[in-house]
Amino acid sequence: MNKPMAIFSVADFSTYHILHNTRLIICLLSLLATACAPSQQPNQQHNQQQKHTGAVFEGQDLEAAESMEQLAKAKRIRDAHPGREIYLSTCATCHEQGVAKAPHTGMIGMMTPEAVLRAMNAGLMQTESQILTETERLQVAEYLAGSELGEPQPEPAPQCKGDAAAFDRTSPPAFNNWGLDLKNTRMIPASAQPLSAKDFSQLELKWAFAVPGANRIRSQPALLGGALYFGGHDARVYALNAQTGCIRWTFEASGEVRTGIVAETFIKADEFEAADPQLFFGDVLGNVYAISAITGKLNWRHRPDGHPNATITGTPSYYDGLLLVSISALETGPPTNPAYECCKFRGSVVAYDASNGEVKWQSYAVFDPPTAKGINRSGTQQYGPSGAAVWNAPAVDVARRQVYFGTAENLSSPATKTSDAIFAVDLDTGLVRWTFQGTPNDAWNGACGTVQDDNCPEENGPDYDMAAGIILAHLSNGRDLVIGGQKSGVVHALDPESGRVIWQNPVGRGGVQGGIHFGMAAAGDTLYVPVTDMPDGREYSEPARPGLYALDMKTGDVIWKQPAPTDICKGRDFCHPGISQAITAAPGFVMAGAMDGVLRVHDENTGKVLWHYDTTQSVTSLAGLQTSGGSMGGGAGPISANGMLFVSSGYGLYFHMPGNAMLAFGKPASESE
Repeated sequence: MNKPMAIFSVADFSTYHILHNTRLIICLLSLLATACAPSQQPNQQHNQQQKHTGAVFEGQDLEAAESMEQLAKAKRIRDAHPGREIYLSTCATCHEQGVAKAPHTGMIGMMTPEAVLRAMNAGLMQTESQILTETERLQVAEYLAGSELGEPQPEPAPQCKGDAAAFDRTSPPAFNNWGLDLKNTRMIPASAQPLSAKDFSQLELKWAFAVPGANRIRSQPALLGGALYFGGHDARVYALNAQTGCIRWTFEASGEVRTGIVAETFIKADEFEAADPQLFFGDVLGNVYAISAITGKLNWRHRPDGHPNATITGTPSYYDGLLLVSISALETGPPTNPAYECCKFRGSVVAYDASNGEVKWQSYAVFDPPTAKGINRSGTQQYGPSGAAVWNAPAVDVARRQVYFGTAENLSSPATKTSDAIFAVDLDTGLVRWTFQGTPNDAWNGACGTVQDDNCPEENGPDYDMAAGIILAHLSNGRDLVIGGQKSGVVHALDPESGRVIWQNPVGRGGVQGGIHFGMAAAGDTLYVPVTDMPDGREYSEPARPGLYALDMKTGDVIWKQPAPTDICKGRDFCHPGISQAITAAPGFVMAGAMDGVLRVHDENTGKVLWHYDTTQSVTSLAGLQTSGGSMGGGAGPISANGMLFVSSGYGLYFHMPGNAMLAFGKPASESE
């Protein structure tokens, strides 16, 4: 196939890819049009915070101005791409109007151009794409993905051979679920044989894996059978030999696999020699998958929500044959178009029979289906209530037979009492037992603060999702707590029987991207809280407080804090201090990957940095090519097991540094023998 000559700068088009599909950029675009945050009508809680610039390091205002200029230039270049006219004339009628099962362009933009092209050539869009020529399909794929189709690349790693390719049935999963246990504590158990605090000074990079064509890696791996499993921006799931990084097999999904991979548990015993455990995950297009951990063969697949913008962000949780899946959506961006009928999505958690994909129950975070609520200024029908997406991994309380999860903001009026909330639902039926709301009247979407704000809800809330995975903590005094971290920066500790507040602590200042973003960790009586407090175009009444905090879970008081360094980002585009990525605890230390691209290992008792590694440095991948990480964001926290450390880096979205590196560290051979 002859690839058409590009009419744009690769660097400029890549800039658009980095900035594409972000809530933050909606605000920056409107700043270019001289209308943004100052025109908002925030609720009282939000208004109290609208006075402080919140700049985290020198040069922030200059960087924002330069970034807006880059964005405007990149957008002009992208709009001139030949794929745009083909898309508008052939595809937009379905993908821009909310037609069932036709994802909005914002969702397709999450994929690599290679993955979009595969969908048109041999995937779900094959029939619809037959009217386009080969060149036209390529141009549409590049336009939608916001980046050029790369030149053919070598395989990202050698194929495993011999014993390296064999699944070890004597090696069950190193830990359970995204939260490393059912309670989402993100504490690595000693049985997983993680590194010790003294091991870090001896660590060396064993291998680096780069996903072809990717600008991010945000899927937390699973470890079992001697393999490391994770999902890629290129819509593939990779099974690698954990020791060497060679490829055992790959599985091709329909869209980017951003969730972590969860493994079905099995026991190390003779009678389980024939075990064929399943792996579970979701993709950005809203599909849930179960595949064989040994072969990668598809066992079942299901799309639990019919909304065209439904997506799976939070990693599924597995317990006793039941798979719990959180349902989110990318419906914040489409309302920027006044002709979009906003909004109809409702967040939920779905329980599957893990063996066959049968739905056992579905619990909605907005109880009533949306209905017509009048028209906006442009004459477009509006709907509500809506939203309250669930984009964190559910926690399981076996003793109480309860499931806990957090919800996002409402997308349209009227605001409900179940947005920005913590839910407790019955494990067996999905019936709601109690809810707690962190921020009332938080209805918000991407139209708010823009020139064309026709679809902005009247509440115009602060967008303070209950974002981090909910934790069930058991304290030394016998008390249990349900703990949630919110983008407002507040930690909430609740009674698991009733949802009653035990204590609260506003650790961070808060913001559109947190506050507290993807995941905290709990060990003993201590809660470890990452705070990002990234500048977001708003003004706040108090300064940002990015960094890592340790709280006494008995009282909520701060034990120690380790502010984020502010000097690393000087000279780095799209770099910010603070911690957005989920953190991970282990005996003696806490691991935190930051938005500045540096992984830091902290002493659990003092917060002192014991070891650090800059993932943005260039390394040689298993394919023999140079690659590097970037910002460390999303739910893919660092993990350690069997004497190794695995770190994913790169987050080329939402104004963060792109990167493409799965890094494996271990002790020198003489030390590990």
